[in-house]
Amino acid sequence: MAVYAIGDVQGCLNELKRLLKKLDFDASTDQVWLAGDLVNRGPLSADTLRFVRALPEDSVRVVLGNHDMHLLARAAGVSDYQHRMDTIEDVLEADDHDELIDWLRFQPLFHHDEQLNFSMVHAGLPPEWTVSEAIERAQEVEAVLQSEDWRDFLAVMYGNEPDKWSPSLNGYDRLRFILNCLTRLRYCKPDGRLALKFKGSPDDKSADEMPWFEVPDRQSRGGKIVFGHWSQLGTGQYGDVLSLDSGAVWGEKLTAVRLDKTPFEWTTVQADAEALPNAR
Repeated sequence: MAVYAIGDVQGCLNELKRLLKKLDFDASTDQVWLAGDLVNRGPLSADTLRFVRALPEDSVRVVLGNHDMHLLARAAGVSDYQHRMDTIEDVLEADDHDELIDWLRFQPLFHHDEQLNFSMVHAGLPPEWTVSEAIERAQEVEAVLQSEDWRDFLAVMYGNEPDKWSPSLNGYDRLRFILNCLTRLRYCKPDGRLALKFKGSPDDKSADEMPWFEVPDRQSRGGKIVFGHWSQLGTGQYGDVLSLDSGAVWGEKLTAVRLDKTPFEWTTVQADAEALPNAR
């Protein structure tokens, strides 16, 4: 069985299909991991959800990203914020809207494969968490998203505080911190505080910020982690983490890496910029 991880699709379904074809992906024997942000900014958010949802259950693993959470908030009716580049109306207006939203909110925020010693997250982990702790923390938020109270949490999920992990965090502050790490994190301060405002390239960061995976004494070291979310970082291996977002939605590339064999095999397809509403 081949195991492939693919970066942010963001509604670029045609690129996803071309990449799977290039990989010679066989849903009866292989497995694909999708590193979050299935939807938004690309042209086919609803069709992307339908396509992934229709794959055999054992052949696909998904984690939620920040754009997926934005869609859930809009669908819950707790946010009317609409970015000028949003392209999720096809989901919100779909006849099968309820089925798509229910499927999405039942996806995890963190995936770990013990046999491969590989984990997948959309964004990152705070330095205080081990992989085992990340699994447990993700499950706390997943339990709320999959409950009847999911709308109540989404109504208060936005915000950058608290910015420092403590086991004593509770209530919505605790859930917001966990969600921010798993779906939004790029940079931390040296003391582990989340630095969520800056979203650019490491070349342009301030002197007191560093990529989350470079924070000294990061407790999740020792297991390999694949993540998306960060097109300005680019794809590649940074120690024990693999970065996958290559900006397909901006007219760049969609990237896959094979996880079950080393050296890791990287495969890309060029996005069709003319068909993408937000291509640069």
